[in-house]
Amino acid sequence: MEVKCLNCRRPYPETGAPYRCPACGGLYDFAAPLTFGALDESQPGIWRYASSFGFPFGSAQGEVAPVSLGEGNTPLVSAKVFKREVFFKCEYDNPSGSFKDRGTATLVAFLKSRDVTEAVEDSSGNAGASFAAYAVRAEIRARIYAPESASGPKRKQIEEYGAELIPVPGPRSNAAEAVRRAADAGAVYASHAYLPFNLPGYATVAYEIVEQLGRAPGAVIVPAGQGGLLLGAWRGFLALKQAGVTRDAPRMIGVQAAACAPLFALSQMGPQGLQWVTEAPTLAEGVRVRSPLRAEAVLQAVESSGGKFIAVDEASILPGRDELKRRGLYVEPTSALVWRALEETLNSLPDPVVAILTGAGYKFQG
Repeated sequence: MEVKCLNCRRPYPETGAPYRCPACGGLYDFAAPLTFGALDESQPGIWRYASSFGFPFGSAQGEVAPVSLGEGNTPLVSAKVFKREVFFKCEYDNPSGSFKDRGTATLVAFLKSRDVTEAVEDSSGNAGASFAAYAVRAEIRARIYAPESASGPKRKQIEEYGAELIPVPGPRSNAAEAVRRAADAGAVYASHAYLPFNLPGYATVAYEIVEQLGRAPGAVIVPAGQGGLLLGAWRGFLALKQAGVTRDAPRMIGVQAAACAPLFALSQMGPQGLQWVTEAPTLAEGVRVRSPLRAEAVLQAVESSGGKFIAVDEASILPGRDELKRRGLYVEPTSALVWRALEETLNSLPDPVVAILTGAGYKFQG
């Protein structure tokens, strides 16, 4: 499947690994919808779906060899919530403790196929930890730019994998600016936001949910910062519907922290809503993204699904985490956003309802 610049429509280069179009600076994406292909049951986890990734994974020359730590096959756990059965997709059970591993595995495999040996990334924590893990697996030297305020356990995890950690003072956007300067100076930027090669990996969460439920969910609730997981999952559900595996696709409910909720603001007020968006501190650091790069595509996914965005007040985050703990689900505050979203929307959602728990509780110190 071809990858093209969304602005000038030039294809992704056949050599190198630019994070944006060298001709116009545009954002890359897949030129056609994902297609759901035959399963390869000889492969573990997400790699069973490699034929659906849109680029040639395999072992032959010219193909992309898998890079894996056992990502995927995460539990789907049911629990009573507000007198309804809700299914929780436990993405914190991935190797580095977050959903990022699905996308990082496919992204790093692509980078490895382009003979990348050193790369930089920016992160509020989970993407950096995930990239550090898969980079060392692929023998790629990693340098991670993260906010100084990022959770201590996440920063330690990055360093324990052997990556170089660059703490950046100020808000999350400062780390993004610092890594872009490094990329513009010649470093390979393994961006989980700019590059699209993680999206087919995220789509596997949709494939697994349908396998585990035996049907398409009625609604899926997802924390959203850049919105990559939501977008990838939606594309996965559409691929399953197009292939005839399911008859329907779910409503997508994106959840943000009110302290930094650009997708919510755009959905409510359009572009003028962005003037009211802040990048204030939030316990849900994983969704503290002031300017999501694929905002248009994420908004379109939610709108076309019949879903909506929810913004969660700071005071509701830790009580939500505690409610999840009482059900044996130990998550970081970013994941806990789904609890308030359930409280607000559950009565209006069709069964079965799935809430995605994106990161492990051990990632948060406090």
